[in-house]
Amino acid sequence: MRRERSLVAPDARPAVFLDRDGTVVEERDYLARAEDVHLVPGAADAIRRLRRAGFAVVLVTNQSGIARGLYTEDDYRAVQARLEALLEAEHAPVDATYYCPHHPDFTGLCDCRKPGPGMYRRAARELGVAPERSWFVGDKLSDVEAARVFGGHAVLVRTGYGRENERDVAPDVVVVDDLGAAAALILGTK
Repeated sequence: MRRERSLVAPDARPAVFLDRDGTVVEERDYLARAEDVHLVPGAADAIRRLRRAGFAVVLVTNQSGIARGLYTEDDYRAVQARLEALLEAEHAPVDATYYCPHHPDFTGLCDCRKPGPGMYRRAARELGVAPERSWFVGDKLSDVEAARVFGGHAVLVRTGYGRENERDVAPDVVVVDDLGAAAALILGTK
């Protein structure tokens, strides 16, 4: 697999790219209703600690339910607004959120669907972060595979679908119980 060249200045700060569903919020198949948004225990505290340490915290999420016609972009925005309100109430806002509304079976190929590089490139451009020095955290293999493309660090959490995916991770992917444990790992290596 070819590695991406650096997209930003060498002194750009690293980010922690977080998957949304199953990592920050409790997993619900095709989350479409704001009232169903519940934070994974410890997620807000983990985000707050990462931000205090100087990391950009960026949500990157595949939302194929839009392409599948299971919910609309307005539904997605309502869910996202609820998540942002919950995180704000915990003094743990994220720096940015990027989502991919596509699915290859319904909309064709795109470069934004994880593990594709599109959302990470956009974050690098817009936020001035360095993906090659960043962490990629999620409960699915597609959430952490971008670490190889950019040269970053991959962490699979056991929340959401993580336990089901744990047996299939590459040797260079660290597996931890949840986002709180991922934050402890990341902050312990800084």
